[in-house]
Amino acid sequence: MPRPYLKLIDEDEAEGALKEDYDAAIERAGKVFNILKAMSLRPGVLRASMALYREIMFGESGLTRMERELLATVASVEQSCHY
Repeated sequence: MPRPYLKLIDEDEAEGALKEDYDAAIERAGKVFNILKAMSLRPGVLRASMALYREIMFGESGLTRMERELLATVASVEQSCHY
């Protein structure tokens, strides 16, 4: 059975807005996770996804930052996602 394939743009190939996003990821996390690279062919989608993440995790909410991280962790574990 063939395995799925998704073209990813590596850090050394990134240019323009994508390079800026990758540089920000490296500054933030020390590396560019594959979840970001999966959107590398659509930098606009990557930026929108990161904006949504920032709003959910850092925006105004009735939940504390710790509660949000806990919910994200539980959801990831339930979906067998190591991110």
